[in-house]
Amino acid sequence: QVQLVESGGGLVQAGGSLRLSCAASGRTISAYTMGWFRQAPGKEREFAAVISWNGGTTYYSDFVKGRFTISRDNAKNTVDLQMNSLKPEDTAVYYCAGRSRGGLVFSGRDYNYWGQGTQVTVSS
Repeated sequence: QVQLVESGGGLVQAGGSLRLSCAASGRTISAYTMGWFRQAPGKEREFAAVISWNGGTTYYSDFVKGRFTISRDNAKNTVDLQMNSLKPEDTAVYYCAGRSRGGLVFSGRDYNYWGQGTQVTVSS
């Protein structure tokens, strides 16, 4: 089993930056596809970013493209999400997710490991 723990959330003003980190334990995630999702109050969970097992390929949703960067360090068993130019509409709980089967997928249903989430609040 893999345990994922997110950190780095908080309160930031619009235009500011935050860096989220996801630490994995239990086993190595070096072969896993890793993603970040978010869920705002009253809304469904939505895909934000995904990274391939070796970090060579990334995809972003349209609403974060150009502002967020996903990265990973397989030696440290971590995945990060650098968030710049934050907007109030980015306010949500952000979740780290892992897919042991690999492949770049964008639906939460295709991920089998989830963290507990970290709150990001962007004030206007």
